[in-house]
Amino acid sequence: MRNRPTILFFGPVGRPVPDLVRHWASEKSFPIEVLDDPDQVESIILRGHPCILVVDGDNTGSHGLDLVIHLKSDSFTAIVPALILAGQHHPEKTQSWYGAGADEILTEVVPPEEQRARLDALLVRSQRDVSVHPSTRLPGAPEIDREIRRRLDSDQEFAVCYADLDHFKEYNDRYSYYDGDRVIYMLSRILHDVVKGMLGPRGFVGHIGGDDFIFIIPAADISLVCTEILSVFDTLVPYQYNEQDRRAGYYFGKDRRGQLHRVPLMTLSVGIVTNRHRTFAHPAEVSELATEMKSYAKTLPGSVFVVDRRQTRTGDDRGSR
Repeated sequence: MRNRPTILFFGPVGRPVPDLVRHWASEKSFPIEVLDDPDQVESIILRGHPCILVVDGDNTGSHGLDLVIHLKSDSFTAIVPALILAGQHHPEKTQSWYGAGADEILTEVVPPEEQRARLDALLVRSQRDVSVHPSTRLPGAPEIDREIRRRLDSDQEFAVCYADLDHFKEYNDRYSYYDGDRVIYMLSRILHDVVKGMLGPRGFVGHIGGDDFIFIIPAADISLVCTEILSVFDTLVPYQYNEQDRRAGYYFGKDRRGQLHRVPLMTLSVGIVTNRHRTFAHPAEVSELATEMKSYAKTLPGSVFVVDRRQTRTGDDRGSR
């Protein structure tokens, strides 16, 4: 596993890496790996995650074009941005490269300052695209981790809130995964719109995956924000059911033994951790405790939020909605 993101340069053997790429990589402390075998390029991309693939567009011929087409045809390898370096600007070649899936093309007509700026922008886009959950467009686990680290480094009180749907699996079993995806998207919009609408840049919302979300807010705003989230959720979730289930407030589902039992409508559980009474050294500690509080919240009926108020690991003084 590489310690730093690597730039892969695909070009002929013995041909030096262009100064633009070499100097830019040096400024970013990114190592460069030079390869002339398309299979080796694909193998490295499949094993790890290089930050950028740079293709010598003038000296690789059809091999470079075929490599980009092949990589961009697979969603797993397509996430790695492909930068094409070309000498003179040829509209027909540029069209071919973009048609193959290239993310950026730099030619000699682009001033050096703009070339570096485009490289910076390409790097930012690649990091953002990898960190965003595709179904909700919310930041994923890497960005959540970075945000927790940022809050830990500050001297402000904050709350990490772990939100999870109750009875979501049963809902998927009764309806469909399409309906389940719609509910997850609805929840993402509720969390985003409430947190950002009430707190603006002071709030953060991330999507771990599935029906698990994290939102981070100032500790002083816990009650205000969470009460609004649960209120909006409880208002909207009944309309995700058919009229019969909505009117009854439940439906019959089968447990693991095949026995019928009443399944209530979905509710939302939020487990909350703050740094009011604790000092955290690492985001993993926050995540572990937030998961514990979320699990506790799910043992309570209805939509609830619970706040950990313990000062030590041995105490148990939880607060709830």
